[in-house]
Amino acid sequence: MSGAVPIKSVGPLAGATAPRVGILLVNLGTPDTADTRGVRVYLKQFLSDPRVIEDQGLLWKLVLNGIILRTRPARKARDYLKIWNTDKNESPLKTITRAQSEKLAAAISDHDHVVVDWAMRYGNPSIASGIEALTAQGCDRLLVMPLYPQYSAATSATVCDEVFRVLATKRAQPTLRVSPPYYDDPDYIEALAVSINSHLARLPFQPELIVASYHGMPRKYVDKGDPYESQCIATTEGLRKRLGLSASRLLLTFQSRFGSDEWLQPYTDKTMERLARDGVRRIAVVTPGFSADCLETLEEIAQENAEIFKANGGEQFAYIPCLNDSEHGMDVIRQLALRELQGWI
Repeated sequence: MSGAVPIKSVGPLAGATAPRVGILLVNLGTPDTADTRGVRVYLKQFLSDPRVIEDQGLLWKLVLNGIILRTRPARKARDYLKIWNTDKNESPLKTITRAQSEKLAAAISDHDHVVVDWAMRYGNPSIASGIEALTAQGCDRLLVMPLYPQYSAATSATVCDEVFRVLATKRAQPTLRVSPPYYDDPDYIEALAVSINSHLARLPFQPELIVASYHGMPRKYVDKGDPYESQCIATTEGLRKRLGLSASRLLLTFQSRFGSDEWLQPYTDKTMERLARDGVRRIAVVTPGFSADCLETLEEIAQENAEIFKANGGEQFAYIPCLNDSEHGMDVIRQLALRELQGWI
């Protein structure tokens, strides 16, 4: 079902709908259900994308279908159940992305010919359904906004791939714009800093240091030219400067590695283990590579890595939430949208 949020109804003129501008917010994706079947469907779509796993040869297909999709879905389903929004029967990522769409529509409601929708690259609502909903409402111009602060081929590029695939089936294509990554955007760095300081001020303890954990990537992808690592470094350096913290007080790590290849280092889980064994007792973790909380933040960081830290001698662990649909988070998305819509509104 589409999540379209029309800002203002514009009636048809002479049998046709007045031209509109569409904004499509896109995030990574989520299973439709927190059970083995739902996770299997999601993982198959995700891991069959050559942007995610570049070598889609026979060996990978055998491993994916013969091992991964037989064993991993049940375990990941249990992880999803730990964070599932039971009231809406959906993942937090879906709940938050819908809220971001609705709040963006309200924030720019003075532009009465703009329509805001949202989609997931994998799972539902799909990019195809989002584009269909916008064009059906008369949008002849489309701004696609991948909600990834840092660019990578496995996130931003695959959104574009799918958008182009959908548009290739249309005879009447909308004019297209895609918003760029915003890893060093001053508004983004400021919003992160305000969020971090706000959450730290409410903690019952003073962290000895902060870890900025980003989603990982195989090292070979960066070696082939993906700019993701350099943009994660730039975000972290911007935060250090804004917060007045040294590299030893605000660390950069990478999480969520998968398979046997070397991934970007240092690894988040190994860092938690090392820090605790080195005598660090109080820590806070922020995830500046995610625009909305999801399995990788709420379960992997806030639960799994907290357990790793405490099991190795750590005492107090705080997870600082993503910007989500907070006031400062929405201000970032609104500013990005208005900048990219210049000349259209």
